[in-house]
Amino acid sequence: MNSFYEKQVGTQIRKIRMDNKLTQDQLTAKLQIAGCDITRSALAKIEVGQRHIYPDEIKALKQALRVTYEDILI
Repeated sequence: MNSFYEKQVGTQIRKIRMDNKLTQDQLTAKLQIAGCDITRSALAKIEVGQRHIYPDEIKALKQALRVTYEDILI
């Protein structure tokens, strides 16, 4: 992904997380329980477009946030 699109996806993930009233710590805990090894720091970087997001992370986010891929990937 290019940096512009990564920032858009990160912004969308942050919006969905906040709409669900979850902190970054709470979401990373859900992701780790689901088997996705991600830290709060990594999630924060994804949300601002400073870190690439991997397919397994997108899948885990979809499940943890109970949204569609289209919701995440706008």
